Amino acid sequence: DGRVIVALGDVAGKASPAALLMALLLAMLRTLADEGLSIAQLVSRLNLQVGRQAPASRFITLFLASYDPRSGEMEFVNAGQTPPLLRRRNGAIERLSTGGIALGLFEGSTYESGHIRLEPGDALVMYSDGITEAEDPAGVPFDENGLERTLALYPGTFPDAGAAGIGQAIFDAVERHRRDSRLSDDLTGLVLSRP
Repeated sequence: DGRVIVALGDVAGKASPAALLMALLLAMLRTLADEGLSIAQLVSRLNLQVGRQAPASRFITLFLASYDPRSGEMEFVNAGQTPPLLRRRNGAIERLSTGGIALGLFEGSTYESGHIRLEPGDALVMYSDGITEAEDPAGVPFDENGLERTLALYPGTFPDAGAAGIGQAIFDAVERHRRDSRLSDDLTGLVLSRP
């Protein structure tokens, strides 16, 4: 119907077992997305399946949203993922934390959905904890404050910037922060902007 599903998640753990669990989640998501469920119902069903399929030591954090590019309306659930930042055209920043706990922890977990509207010039920045945990040579993390500062540095540019420009600015800021320090986690970002 023209809506787009947007997702960003992270599996506890590393290497092949984590990658396989994420592949399983994506397969389940693609199957369940066609059932006409609300976003909260969809996340509840994913939680049930992850709990049944994943080893007890594994869980998945997930931000899942349904976005209508025509109206800017978005319904979302944040299941334990780092709260995405909604950067309004005027520079205001909102955190999207409505939802519930990570998938696979408790079979009976319930999830609440949030609703927002992206106005022209707004951008939603979704990111993994690898971005905020990237450390400089002294061991100081980039942190959520570093991400917010990056978004605030360009008030005259970002209102007109597209998703690619905003994403590049974030990765450039992380690189400047960490200098040549080794990364301990992946850097993953997803930016959705409304022209």
